[in-house]
Amino acid sequence: MKNIPLIDVRRISNLKEMLDGSAENRKNHTAFLVKREGSDEYFPISYQQFKHDVDSLGTMLIHMGLKGKKIALIGENSYEWCVSYLATVNGTGITVPLDKELPRNEILNLLTRSKSNAVIFSQSIEDQMSGLKDKLGFIDFFINKNIKEDNKNILSFYKLLEEGSRLIESGDRSFIDAEINNEELSILLFTSGTTDLSKGVMLSHKNITENLMAMCSMIYIHDDDVFLSILPIHHTYECTCGFLCPIYSGSTIAICEGLRHIPKNLKQSKATILLGVPLIFEAMYKRIWEQAGKVPGKAKKLAFGLKLSNFLRAFHIDIRKKLFAEIHEVLGGHVRLFISGAAGIDPVVSKAYRSMGILLIQGYGLTECSPIVALNRDTDYKDDAVGLALKNFDIKIENPDCDGIGQIFVKGPSVMLGYYEIDEKDNTSFVNGWFNTGDLGFIDKDKFLHITGRKKNVIITKNGKNVFPEEIETLLNRMPYISESLVYGMTDEDSSEGVIITASIVPNFEQIEKDFAGNQLSPERINELVHENIKAVNKGLVIYKKIKDFNIRDTEFIKTTTKKIKRYLEDDTKK
Repeated sequence: MKNIPLIDVRRISNLKEMLDGSAENRKNHTAFLVKREGSDEYFPISYQQFKHDVDSLGTMLIHMGLKGKKIALIGENSYEWCVSYLATVNGTGITVPLDKELPRNEILNLLTRSKSNAVIFSQSIEDQMSGLKDKLGFIDFFINKNIKEDNKNILSFYKLLEEGSRLIESGDRSFIDAEINNEELSILLFTSGTTDLSKGVMLSHKNITENLMAMCSMIYIHDDDVFLSILPIHHTYECTCGFLCPIYSGSTIAICEGLRHIPKNLKQSKATILLGVPLIFEAMYKRIWEQAGKVPGKAKKLAFGLKLSNFLRAFHIDIRKKLFAEIHEVLGGHVRLFISGAAGIDPVVSKAYRSMGILLIQGYGLTECSPIVALNRDTDYKDDAVGLALKNFDIKIENPDCDGIGQIFVKGPSVMLGYYEIDEKDNTSFVNGWFNTGDLGFIDKDKFLHITGRKKNVIITKNGKNVFPEEIETLLNRMPYISESLVYGMTDEDSSEGVIITASIVPNFEQIEKDFAGNQLSPERINELVHENIKAVNKGLVIYKKIKDFNIRDTEFIKTTTKKIKRYLEDDTKK
């Protein structure tokens, strides 16, 4: 650890102070870059306009009788979503962000469980909401954030903005002067999973603001940085780090049009920072090599460039932007930082991006922790670690084994108030004030935290050896003919280990087709190619970790909106 001093940050005690301060300091600076209907150009919205819209909507929501009530928020990333979020929490009531990808029955279940009194939704789920209206008698207001005029009992977001603005002009300060209780429930988030498995995480203004200040003290965010928002904003990772963090820092948020538009939107917005998950960054990295492979000799040139870059940097000579100008241009020409979260990223990928001139760092967090717990700094990082504890977090490893690996417990002001509808005495996630993350890992001599896997995923052999499936999956996913993998243990009393390490594999059909163009490969031949990749991985594993059996599947694994495999659903198929 380099012991580099933390960055001085602006103190805030709630999100209302955050927005008020940023709007005052950055009045005419661009807060958002959005695309209007019918235009392919980004349109700027200033901090002053953003605050006015938040105040207007919040004033109208209180006028409608929603003070202290729960307001659900469902839709894709948008300026209107961000206005709705802060218009709710900064003086009106409690926001309940929901995943727009949920099926209708799960939306109904979560709206019912949360006891929401209003729902603000996007046009893309109009059909979902229309089909639920008869079952949602407890909801007083349905607000569509895309329509310009009211439509029967569906209210227009824009009309509410106009009416709220008029109320403010006439002297209504009910929202603007609203007092915030920094430590009471303001955000109710449901964790990824099916409705029966999801838990309601209760967060306060203090939880979020402490997390914001701590993370910004570790990574320098310029007020002229531009974040491209690509991850689902209902998820606390994107909401805290990709929305609230840039607003706190006085930066700009560009709303991405979708994953396939990332290169175009990076260029149009001149984005400097991209938050993502490993699947996105690893896919982009593979794409770079695939494109290089299409031009004779280009892959060799790329490999040589990476070696030359690393050699020269050892002598403090940095020509990465020049060496990899084409790659930087594809990524918009302005990107300086990739931040990866939600799962561990392959260190090979992080190192390669850095060799190309783009720093990729990763962090670790949970919805229950608002969400960041540990973070690599832009000035102090390790590619195989998730980072250093945030300054206001204590991390301990409980019951470590001979390798120092044990359960990760955390304590700090960003840890949730508790689970919704679960009494504190029944919440087994807390032990003597420490939150059990459910993850396993260790802390190295430099105080960096390393995650080895989820406790519930660990495969334990007959002689007590622990096998972390995530470790093996990382190795498998590097193989050319493997796209995705899921490693698990199958009980076998005849085996010396008492368990057979098994892998479910999604082949990389695109790469196979490319390498064997013109040949119609049989399932048996594809099976052989995958088996060869597995044998290559097994060579580097100790005997009790070796994959003894595998199966091929034709479709991708079911994933959460942050692209993590829903292991419990896959486990159900193996019972």
